[in-house]
Amino acid sequence: MKQVARWLLTVFMVAAGANHFINPAPYLGMMPAEIPEGWHLALVYISGVAEIVGGLGLVHPATRRWAAWGLVVLYVAIFPANVNMAVNHLPLGASEVPGWALWARLPLQLVLIVWAWWFTRPTTTDGGRLS
Repeated sequence: MKQVARWLLTVFMVAAGANHFINPAPYLGMMPAEIPEGWHLALVYISGVAEIVGGLGLVHPATRRWAAWGLVVLYVAIFPANVNMAVNHLPLGASEVPGWALWARLPLQLVLIVWAWWFTRPTTTDGGRLS
């Protein structure tokens, strides 16, 4: 089960990261006003790269734990953008999102944090080795 969950997170993160480049508008709209506007696009691209690298890092046992910790840090770092979206009822790109859905996204960040954190823990394989 853990392997399936890891592959699901890998695919999810790579797809989400790629979307930062394919359709950056929704991510630009989430940016808190406190971040200078000139940094917005760069931060969208940086977070997209971090999502792709973190997702791919989950594939190889040698990078898995570091990648998982990186994803935990990333989810914490982007949490203020999600709070900003909910507090200010910002659209997701050109799409209006119901207020309840914006607020429901916040606990989902915790789910993502726990999901990634799960892969920071070493697991034993059939041979008793840690992977």
